[in-house]
Amino acid sequence: MRIAGESPRYETLPVEPASPRAGRLPDSSGSASFGRVLGRLGNAVDRGEALIARAAHGNVGGLDSAQLIALQAGIYRYSEAVDLLAKLVDRASNAVRSVISPH
Repeated sequence: MRIAGESPRYETLPVEPASPRAGRLPDSSGSASFGRVLGRLGNAVDRGEALIARAAHGNVGGLDSAQLIALQAGIYRYSEAVDLLAKLVDRASNAVRSVISPH
């Protein structure tokens, strides 16, 4: 709580100097890292599809509240992965379109 007329207090945080690699483009290991991320994203979509298939064919009525919340969280993660993949495909197709367009 701040009292009228009192100046605000600020915390100081230690700041580390920037690493020598800061601001550089990724090297060949960056593309391998992108491949790993893309693979994990694909795995997340596969797990989400399997989860939805089990929920659609299984007996969801017998689940307790914790299991239903876990199911909801899994479906949310699946929808986020699908959304991220859709954005990735959209950006990639726009990049290809801009490269091959005759300007």
